[in-house]
Amino acid sequence: MCSVVGYIGKNLSRSFVVQGLERLEYRGYDSAGFACISTETNKIVYTRAEGRLKNLVDRFDQNPINGYVGVGHTRWSTHGAASEKNAHPQSDCKGAVSIVHNGIIENYRDIKNALIAKGHTFASDTDTEVIAHSIEDALQSSKTLNEAIVQSIKQLDGAYAFISLIQQYADSMVLVRRRSPLCIGLGDGEMFVASDHIAFVDKSNKVIFLPDESYAIVKKDMVELYDFSGNVLPILVQDVDATWHDMHMHGHEHYMLKEIYEQKAAICATVSFLRDSALTVWDQLGITKEQAQNLQTINLIGCGTSWHAARIAQFFFETICLLPTRVHLASEFRYMSFFKEDDSIYIAISQSGETADTLEALRMINDMALSTAVLTNVASSTMVREAEGFLLTQAGYEVAVASTKAFSTQLTALYWLANRIALEKGIITAEDMHTAEEDLLIAAEVLENSIENYKQLIMHDLAKKYALCKNSIFLGRHISYPFAMEAALKLKEISYIFAQSYPAGELKHGSLALIDENTAVFVFSHQDPVMYLKLLSNVQEAKARGGRIIAFAFEEQKELIELADHLFIIPHVHTLLGPLAMTGLMQFFCYHVARELGCNIDKPRNLAKSVTVE
Repeated sequence: MCSVVGYIGKNLSRSFVVQGLERLEYRGYDSAGFACISTETNKIVYTRAEGRLKNLVDRFDQNPINGYVGVGHTRWSTHGAASEKNAHPQSDCKGAVSIVHNGIIENYRDIKNALIAKGHTFASDTDTEVIAHSIEDALQSSKTLNEAIVQSIKQLDGAYAFISLIQQYADSMVLVRRRSPLCIGLGDGEMFVASDHIAFVDKSNKVIFLPDESYAIVKKDMVELYDFSGNVLPILVQDVDATWHDMHMHGHEHYMLKEIYEQKAAICATVSFLRDSALTVWDQLGITKEQAQNLQTINLIGCGTSWHAARIAQFFFETICLLPTRVHLASEFRYMSFFKEDDSIYIAISQSGETADTLEALRMINDMALSTAVLTNVASSTMVREAEGFLLTQAGYEVAVASTKAFSTQLTALYWLANRIALEKGIITAEDMHTAEEDLLIAAEVLENSIENYKQLIMHDLAKKYALCKNSIFLGRHISYPFAMEAALKLKEISYIFAQSYPAGELKHGSLALIDENTAVFVFSHQDPVMYLKLLSNVQEAKARGGRIIAFAFEEQKELIELADHLFIIPHVHTLLGPLAMTGLMQFFCYHVARELGCNIDKPRNLAKSVTVE
């Protein structure tokens, strides 16, 4: 979840590297560093700082290093504490090899012990440092740079991408990629390198995405590409049609608040995009029309918020197109028994299209020659390139670590897809399909209006009250239970308040013991009359034990409204779109609780946006 950025060319590197790191800082922000080949000494020099990127930038006032070859890094800690000594770049014994690295070297302890036995001295607790020492060791026994790189990377296990500066080869950068993204932007007498092309999207639209298990030697006007055995690989240059979007907050205090307010527009844009894609949707998804008609099951795979979206979407597919649907937690997927299903499509869901656990699950399924597709917000992502098909949301860039509009547009796309499959199977009519699209637009309107209806109450009263609450329980039933899971996650990740979600019917099987007058109980209602009555009886159980009830109720649900200590009333939408309608209000509430506590909302502690390590 770190970011790496590099530059080699006719200009000094530092300004570009810092700008690229600013764009990718959401991937990690525990520490930052910059290294370059000094214009004064032609040797590697570096500066590192604990904390945010701005701390590194401040260091340049005292140490204004620069060079025509430079690399930078922002870190999300895996091995070793978030400290200056563990910040990247990491170096070898002589400071002649410098590494910035994203990912994990799984066997670093074995490599480190072997190198210590040879006399190497280590200065950090990171796994990254072993790469630098390994290259140093390989250079001593190799006749060529290629031979040294191959010898070094053959020792490394794990998923990683790194950029290396080697003082002996001061006119080059070495790039290595194994199951972690890395790309090169081609310029005129200059090359841009990053873990995500948005770092240089306004500098170059000619991009080389390094294939898996490959390395590149990059000079200012040349790229050589090799596999891990040192064999030459063909270079594929892609035209990436993307521009750097305005990332200003436009008067909002945080990106998360801005993105909460952007949800109606993002949902409408996604519906419009999907509607326009209706005739080519099966080609995009990598299946034929006949395969869509003959689907027998759906498999959805995701992590975190995307997993919650999948859990909600299970009800879409099973209710609308009558297909049994399995939802898999990507981080567990490869370690569970796998039962191959031929008449199925496996849909990986990821905001970034780079989520490591989900990507590895996708690769495992690809190896079995099964139909795979990805639902993502990033058209140029690794998952889009590796899946057989894809479906894109239209959320735009999401900067805040806590997902908001990515979640709501995932729900939108999955609801649309469930209806589109039902149309293909003859379960619904074209008129029903049009109604489903309009229902999504209505839910988007309700999402936005609900925030406006209750924003003053939340900002000036409820946020203050519930910021003092140490424990919270989130309840739902049927489709509102996975939504309760997402709500609990939102509160946890941005306010650091302990929150737990439960299926409301499970209260009496143990968790009711947690409820007393100091417990906040958040209840997400259901529009189905049977589900509503079942949920109501569970709320009465919690109320009888002194729990403070915060109810997200729908209009005319009189009994729940009377039970609640605090209340949000939401207009009716299509039954399956209740979670989408409640999304904005839930996020807005969590946001203001975190704001009341003074938390760093856009960049919560210990977290990062794009989870590119397993």
